[in-house]
Amino acid sequence: MDKLYRSSDEKVVAGVCAGLAHKLDLNANGLRCVVVLVTIFMTGIPLFVYAALWMILKERPTGGGVIDV
Repeated sequence: MDKLYRSSDEKVVAGVCAGLAHKLDLNANGLRCVVVLVTIFMTGIPLFVYAALWMILKERPTGGGVIDV
């Protein structure tokens, strides 16, 4: 089973939503919109969850800078 990581190449703020979307096989932009809407309606509680995941999750290891062409 693949671990949950923060995305290092698709991040907008910290890569939490992109990493979670990758793990759940979802669209990252769609997940970001859902997180924003939930944050608005739940008066900011998801921001604490996002910040906690930002601190807990490791950034996805990269392939050493190798680019396939």
